[in-house]
Amino acid sequence: MLVLIRGAGDLASGIAMRLHHARLQVVMTDLPRPTAIRRTVCFSQAVLLGKMTVEDVTAEKAKTPQEALAILKKGNIAVLADPEAACIAALQPDAVVDAILAKRNLGTHITDAPCVIGVGPGFTAGVDCHACVETMRGHTLGRVITEGSPIPNTNIPGLIGGFSGERVLRAPADGIFRQVRQIGDLVKEGEVAGYVGETPMLCQISGVLRGLLADRTPVHRGMKAGDVDPRGERSYCYQVSDKALAIGGGVLEAIFRFSEA
Repeated sequence: MLVLIRGAGDLASGIAMRLHHARLQVVMTDLPRPTAIRRTVCFSQAVLLGKMTVEDVTAEKAKTPQEALAILKKGNIAVLADPEAACIAALQPDAVVDAILAKRNLGTHITDAPCVIGVGPGFTAGVDCHACVETMRGHTLGRVITEGSPIPNTNIPGLIGGFSGERVLRAPADGIFRQVRQIGDLVKEGEVAGYVGETPMLCQISGVLRGLLADRTPVHRGMKAGDVDPRGERSYCYQVSDKALAIGGGVLEAIFRFSEA
């Protein structure tokens, strides 16, 4: 079974890993210049690096749908720089999963494949997809929704180690981001993680730097640019999160429930 995943950020990558381990073939699409924060666990980095391994799964960049199919034959995930997912027409996937996490539908249609899954807010089961998967942390995380929509976006990050919004590092100004720390570094509250121009981006809590934008990324004020994990466990920086795996499980269930294959 061939599954096309729109998006290749950390949650989309967790979905891809779960599907890959279930022996489904996976093609992903993302921006030509991805803006993922948790770059160490994002298959989107294959667009920039040519190849990206997350845990025990490798993804390779494909320039065309035909190259993507060749990569699948090697047993790897294929990633295309194709934010509009124009490759759907050529690949004719059995299932399409919209995991862009834009909080709104950016162009996915229920007619894109025999099985279309919307991940997170912005989708309605039976309208623009066959089923949705809940992304809000809590009792319903990862559940398959067959009627209605996931919980609306609250703009409040989930609690980790007792912290919520304080975990997120946001660009302090418009401009070009310059990192001065690396993912996996231990940081303290008030420490500088990077700059936009001459304006410092300060850590609000102590912990391990779990995510950080790549150097020279264009940003706007308030844009998410980093993530501090207060638990301080460096190994978590290189592992798919519990949330991503839970959502991946829901997507896997939805595909087998609603696919014609």
